[in-house]
Amino acid sequence: MFKKFSQLGRAFMLPIAILPAAGLLLGIGGALSNASAIQAYPWLNQQWLQTILTVMSNAGNAVFSNLALIFAIGLAVGLANGDKGTAGLAGGVSFLVYTTTISGLLQLFSPDNTIDTGVIGSIAIGGTVSFLHNRYRKIELPRFLGFFGGSRFIPIVSSLAAIIIGVIFFLIWPPIQQVMVSVGEGVAGMGSIGTFLYGFLLRLTGAVGLHHTIYPMFWYTSLGGVETVAGEQIAGAQNIFFAQLADPNHTGLFTYGTRFFAGRFATMMFGLPAACYAMYRAIPKENRKKTGGLYASGALTSFLTGITEPIEYMFLFSAPWLYVIHAFLDGCSFFVADLLSIRIGNSFSGGLIDFLLFGVFQGESRTHWLYIIPLGLLWAAVYYFVFSFCIRRFKVAIPGMEITDDEGDKLTETVKSGSLYDDSLVIIEALGGEENIISVAACATRLRVAVKASNIVEKEHIKQLGAIAVLEIDGGIQAVFGGKADLFSQEINQILGTE
Repeated sequence: MFKKFSQLGRAFMLPIAILPAAGLLLGIGGALSNASAIQAYPWLNQQWLQTILTVMSNAGNAVFSNLALIFAIGLAVGLANGDKGTAGLAGGVSFLVYTTTISGLLQLFSPDNTIDTGVIGSIAIGGTVSFLHNRYRKIELPRFLGFFGGSRFIPIVSSLAAIIIGVIFFLIWPPIQQVMVSVGEGVAGMGSIGTFLYGFLLRLTGAVGLHHTIYPMFWYTSLGGVETVAGEQIAGAQNIFFAQLADPNHTGLFTYGTRFFAGRFATMMFGLPAACYAMYRAIPKENRKKTGGLYASGALTSFLTGITEPIEYMFLFSAPWLYVIHAFLDGCSFFVADLLSIRIGNSFSGGLIDFLLFGVFQGESRTHWLYIIPLGLLWAAVYYFVFSFCIRRFKVAIPGMEITDDEGDKLTETVKSGSLYDDSLVIIEALGGEENIISVAACATRLRVAVKASNIVEKEHIKQLGAIAVLEIDGGIQAVFGGKADLFSQEINQILGTE
């Protein structure tokens, strides 16, 4: 079960990875082309500039308006074992057949109603297509039907399945949708306590990479709220936020659903960088020069982009209890941001880039972004003192703490690696060779490998190529390489011939 959830989380990362770019386009375009921005900054009122900004806003909005289709394609590709192009095509075609089936049934039997299954429909279609693809992509048909065999069979059988799924959802979705709306209202009814629980559990599951299976349900379905924006009913916290962002007539604070984002900024921009400084100050002075770059780069990455794994893996394995404290503090950050009515959205994470685009550029009246500054400074102090006390009191074995000079050199030495191809060959060998590898994929920062026997994997060899940490999780290996994870995934798959 864990392995299945992990695989689903990896597949989610494929479509989610395009959202930061779309968010940048919509954030910059929407922020600088609305009437209030032009009124505040008259130099923006240039036809050529507004044309560019409007095109940017529309381009970004096109992605978020078609998110369900993108997810269906992305999941089909991400869950396919091979011939991923065919799986993606089948996913796109099947989703169109699925939505058209529902639309046709509505016109016949319930013309006054609408059904929007959002990411749930995407999961159903993407999962079904990938199952059919993996099972039948090499099917052999009778000779007179031979042209339709193999991969050509997949879009055909997937489209037929999509019709059936469309009929099923037409029948079952209205009551399910009502239940989901009620659950979303229940979470909202819990107020700030519900926001705390969301933030705490999201960070806690992030330790093993399962957070990708949690937040999409709040971001893209009615669990994250339902709002009417520009005369259209929108479900999902992020969908609502970007719809309001694209609406030139929107005034006042952004939707309450932004509570599922706003708590991130204090932790990622202030708290964890302060924790890095606390760890740096806790190690012996003679080791600070060797490990200073490690802590500085982790802090800067978290501050700018909101990617926190390089920091979290410095203490997760040596002190899991400290990670639980970190998750609790992150939940508290969501709680306090909710109490302060901070309404900053995000496209991917809670770093400076999203803070500027979706907080500062949108204006204080719509986001209350100024509250992040004092809250962040408070959180920096809390994280610094908590981490300083815990590390010194319980002698947590963080990088640079109690290591010999040789080990320190080995830990912080710049990896003298070869080309991407050469390094990938080393990783394959360290994983036990081609015969031990079942599948290779990547999320934003982790190389995720399903292996037959994890006990023969040489983790230290993988770390020598720059992995911050190597985890063994239920039949698989996760190596935290940062932004290079996807490059390794593509290169290894190409070497193995599994692309």
